[in-house]
Amino acid sequence: MKNYDKLIENGLTQKDRDARRIALDCILSALNAVNPKQAVFNTVKRRENLLVIGRYKFDLTEYRNIYVLGGGKASGLMAEAIEEILGDKITSGIINVLKGTEKMVKTKKIKINGATHPIPGEEGVNSTKAMLEIARKAGKDDLIIALISGGGSALMPCPADPVTLEDKKTVTNLLLKCGATINEINVVRKHLSEFKGGQLAKTAYPATLVNLIISDVVGDPLDIIASGPTVPDSSTFQDAYNVLKKYDLLNKIPENIKKRIQLGLSGKIDETPKPGDKIFRNVHNILIASNRTACVAAVKKARELGINSMLLSTYIEGEARHVGAVLAGLAKEIHNYDTPIKKPAVIVCGGETTVTVVGNGKGGRNQELALGSALKISGLNGIVIASVGTDGKDGTSDAAGAIVDGQTLKRAQKLGLDATKYLANNNSYMFFKKLGDAIFTGTTGTNVNDLITIVVL
Repeated sequence: MKNYDKLIENGLTQKDRDARRIALDCILSALNAVNPKQAVFNTVKRRENLLVIGRYKFDLTEYRNIYVLGGGKASGLMAEAIEEILGDKITSGIINVLKGTEKMVKTKKIKINGATHPIPGEEGVNSTKAMLEIARKAGKDDLIIALISGGGSALMPCPADPVTLEDKKTVTNLLLKCGATINEINVVRKHLSEFKGGQLAKTAYPATLVNLIISDVVGDPLDIIASGPTVPDSSTFQDAYNVLKKYDLLNKIPENIKKRIQLGLSGKIDETPKPGDKIFRNVHNILIASNRTACVAAVKKARELGINSMLLSTYIEGEARHVGAVLAGLAKEIHNYDTPIKKPAVIVCGGETTVTVVGNGKGGRNQELALGSALKISGLNGIVIASVGTDGKDGTSDAAGAIVDGQTLKRAQKLGLDATKYLANNNSYMFFKKLGDAIFTGTTGTNVNDLITIVVL
């Protein structure tokens, strides 16, 4: 955390400074717990030619080739770990990571490509097509290890005819701005792609396919994470149509997307592969880290510090500023009545909220959540709420999130900052940057949704 000391010093009272330190220490422990390399090492073991992945065992002498494919914000470090374990046993591999982070990954056999997120780009398309070519040539005596993590939907784009990359960019932008959930966005993405919704598994059949997954989706549904390229897809073209209709986008999307959806609805193009399809016989999907992993680590850290703590939920969703207000209400209940847990207390929760963009400011869901909560805890001593995106990037900003306490609005007013106006303009980043309470971690190399710590002393 680049500005750890400054974030603590910004507390006006000793109690607030102590609470800030506790909140940040819990966040750091959570991030360490979902380090992608460690998650792979915890799951994958090799003894000579015996490869053990979770509860599955593979005799490496039975495979002609071993390929490593995939993508996501955490997949680069996952690839490093896999190459350390398998070394020269790997034939080749391609992994798509967030553009700008590819040089951070050190591999020899596995090619690391930078791609854009959240709007897909040409680099991502080209390398995803190359992944499909490898999968297509793989036979029944080949092993494919897929490394899938959050952000994979945008980092592994492969538009299906007649959809173009520009079409996908347009619809992704529309869905992000209208407040659609990640689950809804991915339902649409799957039906515009040759890769998502089980289609990597379809292309790889009859090779053995083992997929290591780091989840960035609330509840860890494997068919939604990175749009489930190796998982049966229960969603349909009708579901994709319904999402577009729900947000009144049917008259705003490009004609090629309308055409593909209509072809799907009329049965003129194949649906994504469904549960029970033979192509999944040799597919093993293994979850190796998730938001819950991070939240449990944060709770453990609080207990090590001798503080009462509880994991509230890993299913936190809804409009960010409203969630912030609700969590502030919980903090006040503890502050005033010692329920549902006695002070000193740490409440940890995780999930992924949304922001409906109406202004033209800069920010993200974690900063909006924090600002929404700051409006409700103003004047109270010893309450701190911090919210971060575990990938280190919140929305359109370069901050991971923000931290607030009962004196946040007082400090803001002294600087001439009107919190309500900044929130109304979706400009939470500039508010917290000027105040010095934006949390900067840099790119973390992982992605397991968002983490919120509430400290009441």
